[in-house]
Amino acid sequence: MLGASLLFLVPSHTCPNLVCSSRPTLTPSHPHQLQLKQPNRKSQVIVSSSTSYEVGGGYTPEELDALGLNEMMNHNQRSETDTSSQREALLRGGEQVISVLQEMITLLEDMDMDEESEKVAVELAAQGVIGKRVDQMESDFMMALDYMIQLAEKDQDDKRKSLLEVIKETVLSHLTKKCPPHVQVIGLLCRTPKKESRHELLRRVAAGGGLFKGENDLKIHIPGANLNDIANQADDLLETMETRPVVADRKLLARLVLIREEARYMMGGGILDERNDRGLYTLPQSEVNFLTKLVALKPGKVVLDMIRNVMQGKDEGADNFGNDDEDGTTRRVSSGIAGRASVTGRKPLPVRPGMFLETVSKVLSGIYAGTDFGITAQHLEWVHQKTLQVLQEIAFN
Repeated sequence: MLGASLLFLVPSHTCPNLVCSSRPTLTPSHPHQLQLKQPNRKSQVIVSSSTSYEVGGGYTPEELDALGLNEMMNHNQRSETDTSSQREALLRGGEQVISVLQEMITLLEDMDMDEESEKVAVELAAQGVIGKRVDQMESDFMMALDYMIQLAEKDQDDKRKSLLEVIKETVLSHLTKKCPPHVQVIGLLCRTPKKESRHELLRRVAAGGGLFKGENDLKIHIPGANLNDIANQADDLLETMETRPVVADRKLLARLVLIREEARYMMGGGILDERNDRGLYTLPQSEVNFLTKLVALKPGKVVLDMIRNVMQGKDEGADNFGNDDEDGTTRRVSSGIAGRASVTGRKPLPVRPGMFLETVSKVLSGIYAGTDFGITAQHLEWVHQKTLQVLQEIAFN
């Protein structure tokens, strides 16, 4: 892992020409390169790319307005400004990541390790290096680190990806300790793949927490927290992720949905507990349309495949790329429920996992409030259960 060369290739639309040396210097038109030279090991980190812009035009403002291009040019200028800010943020964060890698290699260069002990040594080195720096780290560090992990995954470089993920997990572990108890619990639950283990963890958290034995007789401190606080915090994080045009991390989204639903389920009234009513009085259009399709079909493989595709961000759940304009002028008018026009005239967000389950729960609570449950309630219960199973697959497989 440590002897391998780490190559980070950054696409032109995202990152500027970079050259990082042990003391990086930047020029606008030449690639920059960082080489970590050690006596016994070689590790190289390279970030390279090229970016160019071309703006043309010979129209007066009046002519542009007549052609409808003025607004388009303003949008392009905003996009270029956003891209420039993103490049600068990635540059700052990338320098911090490279500095961490360099110090880790310095600590590990003289160690004689076999393949089994190398992983433990890397984790210890990450703990030591990041422990000293965590208070000075900014959000740019995590953004650059996530981007490098995506590149490693795209390049199918498992060793590089593993090393970067060790750094990320270590940073998150240090940051988690500074968070309130219910936020710490969410962090623990996100790293607990088995459903039964999450339920046991929630039971111990609700009982006040404490010191418990984990696997290999390791002692684990579990903080005490309120289940309602855990569910609400997960719901707040979900809302932040799901109201954006593009979901950045489907696995994290699925994990947060599972945490919210499982915490609510363990509360006194389950999904119908009055504490779960957080002000959703108008059901979202996309989720209602999709739920209507599911209820119209017989439960089975076809419906399950439809749920799986949407939860993975396909079909009705596909992200709205390029539809993030604040004024909504470029968004097409969307048909509403049963083909009626949308009230706002703006294209709604795609079907999101958290909002979809919230819609199912609201419809179920309305049905159970009456006296005639019928087959629809059974169908919705089946949809709710299968959706959770699909999210479990997405979150931890």
